[in-house]
Amino acid sequence: MRALIFDFDGLLMDTETTLLESWRWAYRQHGLELDPAGFFADHGGDANEPRYAALAAAVGAGFDRDGSHRRRQAYRLTLNAALTPAPGVVAWLDRAAELGLRLAVASSSPRPHVASMLTQAGLLDRFETLATGDEVAAHKPDPAVYRLALERLGVPAATALAFEDTPHGVAAAHAAGLRCVAVPNPHADRSRFGAADLLLTSAADITVDELLTRLDPAT
Repeated sequence: MRALIFDFDGLLMDTETTLLESWRWAYRQHGLELDPAGFFADHGGDANEPRYAALAAAVGAGFDRDGSHRRRQAYRLTLNAALTPAPGVVAWLDRAAELGLRLAVASSSPRPHVASMLTQAGLLDRFETLATGDEVAAHKPDPAVYRLALERLGVPAATALAFEDTPHGVAAAHAAGLRCVAVPNPHADRSRFGAADLLLTSAADITVDELLTRLDPAT
């Protein structure tokens, strides 16, 4: 094993919860309640346009899409400002560095979001490279962003391990030839992670050494 490649949103930091809460807030500005069923898309990348279309339909005439977006984004930034790394993540990164493992991020989100949040958490310098959704033509479950991360690391997929929080992320990792550890985010259905090579509740469940023992045939 030579490298570990991490998804970002919902895995390294719980930005999925702040996303959902920002949309709940947007609905409440109009005296409405968001039904969270089906809120999270089965693909990576920006899913906001259908969400705004649904809000516009619920509000009716006079809905200000641009103003709603600005206000919601500002509110989400205040929520994101309080985020810290997910439990166990820093310990994983510390031990990976001690073992000489190379580290990358492969996210469907755009680079400015990923880089700013990692900087806030003091984690940006831990990663040798970032591969992000604004650099590829298709988002997860398409494997393009994982292939980009592997290309930048210069390692074959057989020598790297992916970490994901969604079923479509696991599918993307596998399509790129990677084994994948799943740590579902709080809003993901754990029953949908049967394809993962290992399913955890939290990064704090297991050490990097134990992960390698389980998943690295050379160990």
